[in-house]
Amino acid sequence: MTRENISSVHEALIVGGGIGGMAAAIALSERGVKVDIIDIDPHWRVYGAGITITGPTLRAYRRLGLLEEIKAQGAITTKTRLFKYDGTQLHDLEEPVIEEGLPATGGIMRPVLHQIMQARVKELGIYVRLGLTVSAAVNAGDGVDVTLSDGTHGRYDLVVGSDSVFSGMRELAFPHMGPAVPTGQACWRISIARPPELEFGEFYLGSVNPCGITACAPDQVYMWMLTAHEERERFMDEEELYTELKRLLADFGGNAGWIRDNMTRQDWINYRPLAAVLQPKPWYDGRIVLLGDAVHATTPHLASGAGMAVESGIVLAEELASADSVEAGLLAYQERRYPRCKDVIDSSMAVGRLQLAHGDPREHAHILEGALSRLNAPF
Repeated sequence: MTRENISSVHEALIVGGGIGGMAAAIALSERGVKVDIIDIDPHWRVYGAGITITGPTLRAYRRLGLLEEIKAQGAITTKTRLFKYDGTQLHDLEEPVIEEGLPATGGIMRPVLHQIMQARVKELGIYVRLGLTVSAAVNAGDGVDVTLSDGTHGRYDLVVGSDSVFSGMRELAFPHMGPAVPTGQACWRISIARPPELEFGEFYLGSVNPCGITACAPDQVYMWMLTAHEERERFMDEEELYTELKRLLADFGGNAGWIRDNMTRQDWINYRPLAAVLQPKPWYDGRIVLLGDAVHATTPHLASGAGMAVESGIVLAEELASADSVEAGLLAYQERRYPRCKDVIDSSMAVGRLQLAHGDPREHAHILEGALSRLNAPF
């Protein structure tokens, strides 16, 4: 695919080498920009279980040229099966194919997805420096003067903050923004061997705590469960995580019950309180701009956090390529992304509030179906 080069940006710094940062780095590099990535982790690791890859997210990854690797190393499917929490099958939710040749939905282990993206970053010759962050960034005319945490200095035409929901770049350069807001829910995740009877993605409804299972490889799945968050004096250790998740699954049947009965203390289990926020405009200051969780952090209800970050990286490069100036490109990026990210965050938080209030599942389904349908539209 021929892409128009970006004439107004020659060198860019990406702060944060996660999904959004790598997506922006790839998209900018493919349009002729010399890109540096810095990441605070000296080993550039990623933690986590699997990740659901919806149709819109797969579409975004196809735009980055990474779809075939994701298909080869993940798991692709055509539908999601809905069950009552006791294992009674309710019906199949067919997943629409939103573009010709594009899989409907699927999943992949998060570390595997990062390895795929990291390989593309290296292939493009993008310079990656680890164990670093930005300690100062000052707009200076047609560039940004940057001081890194090791005391070195640089000057860039563009600085992109994609350094997580706890963004240091946001704190450094955007005083009108604040931290993500706790939603009152938490998400449990476990990575485990694939249940022998599992064919498609599965959702379990009707319990106080909904859960679902996503295949991420031929022999591996992750299961998630949403619960009300309870403040504790300390983090749960591995034994407490195992015991509590097993208890929460006590009444579940089907493959959720299989996971309860077959989970071991060696399976990776994680508990994380949820928080979300759509940061107020502007999302850029001079030639410093934010994307991903740094500016549009969402909850997992629509399985769209990663997809939104990848889309934002692509849109940033597209708008810079078509604009007459960096500032015009950043404004166009902000205006194109804001309503779509707002819809995802608003819809996700509305579903979360319904779950906490044990609201009508039909209203829950109505919100989800509407939001997912809108997500299928071009970005």
